[in-house]
Amino acid sequence: MNLPKFLIGDSSMVEDTVYVIHLEYPRFVLDVQTDEIEWLEEFSKEDEKELENEAENLIEAAFAFYDQEMSSIEA
Repeated sequence: MNLPKFLIGDSSMVEDTVYVIHLEYPRFVLDVQTDEIEWLEEFSKEDEKELENEAENLIEAAFAFYDQEMSSIEA
């Protein structure tokens, strides 16, 4: 199965919250309203340094995906 890089998710248990889920390494869930990130991986100290460099790009890509998906729904 060829999974997409990002998905949008919500839950009736957490009202008014939308998430972007990143399915590739490093996997994470981004709360779009609060910018809070929950990493779904455990990182070594070496990985954490590399992640710091990559995290900003991944988060920007997640927000770009969200914006693109929302604009396609509103159109």
